[in-house]
Amino acid sequence: MGLDINRFAGNGVDEELICPICTGVLESPMQAPVCEHAFCLACIREWLTRGRSTCPVDRTEFTMSHLKPVPRILKNLLSRLEINCDNHVYGCPRIIKLDLLANHIKDCEYNPKKPVTCVQGCGVTVPKDEMKDHNCVRELRSIVKSHEQKLSEQAKFIADIKYQLAEQRRELSILSDFRPRPSTSNGNGILSMSGGQLMPGVMGNENRVNGNNALTMNTGGQAQRTLTSRLQENDAISTWCGSLPRAKVTRWGGMISTPDADLQAQIRRSLAESGCPDTTGGQLLDDLMANAHERRWPPGLLTLETRQMNRRQYEQYVCRRVPARQAVVVMACDNSHMSDDMIIEPGLVMIFAHGIE
Repeated sequence: MGLDINRFAGNGVDEELICPICTGVLESPMQAPVCEHAFCLACIREWLTRGRSTCPVDRTEFTMSHLKPVPRILKNLLSRLEINCDNHVYGCPRIIKLDLLANHIKDCEYNPKKPVTCVQGCGVTVPKDEMKDHNCVRELRSIVKSHEQKLSEQAKFIADIKYQLAEQRRELSILSDFRPRPSTSNGNGILSMSGGQLMPGVMGNENRVNGNNALTMNTGGQAQRTLTSRLQENDAISTWCGSLPRAKVTRWGGMISTPDADLQAQIRRSLAESGCPDTTGGQLLDDLMANAHERRWPPGLLTLETRQMNRRQYEQYVCRRVPARQAVVVMACDNSHMSDDMIIEPGLVMIFAHGIE
């Protein structure tokens, strides 16, 4: 929409600078292609979007894409017009040229939306007309809350990335165990293949190829079945971990790093009753219980001195509660964010005298 003609100083505004639609002074003017009538951009856009495709003055047909900028002489005439400030209702007495109006409004002392800095000590920048209702404590709390939310989102994003990297490393590790090994031939013409039987090198080409293919297919099939089994076992372990409640250790000083046989038996029974997967003949449960003693712990937990130095690190563990016991399991699949000297596969058991929530 155009500018109010009453805001302009002097003996009036030339008729050529008036928009025929809003009857205000042209604002962001555009020109019709044939008749060359000039209109405010907003005015002519609204006119054409209402289904009209003709000039409002002489009905010459055109569309929005046909509009073109007004001549430079018209722009110069507009820029020389003198207008009072947008903030004259708030007391600004300035009358300035139209092309300088936008810059003046930004710095106008009477602009109610001019950003000002709080002088009460918080340093927050707020619009001038909102300063009377400004509360430093409330604003700072809002800023802190906003930053905390952003940090939380970033931490979650980083955790997701680390989890994905850990999963990819795990899959690569499994795949590398079943990578085909190259065949070798000894000096006697005997063809030897890893994981398969020896095949005479003197057999006919056709028999050698057929036997080689059969052995490769047999070995590949066994590797595929074993790989699938390993992936299923890892999925079962992840599902079991998810079924255990998260635990919070409030007193790390109550850790029992050398539990006796009776205490380990109690923990073992509780883990078995919780549904610990029976992978490869109970190997997971055996490994976890073997890792319940400090002699099997990773380097960062191996001695009392290292545990004291790494206190801040192991407070970042994702712990799972052993049902009805003052003990937790720290699984590698839950703690991919931890460094290698703070976690071992498949995980470890930590037993406490007290302090588990």
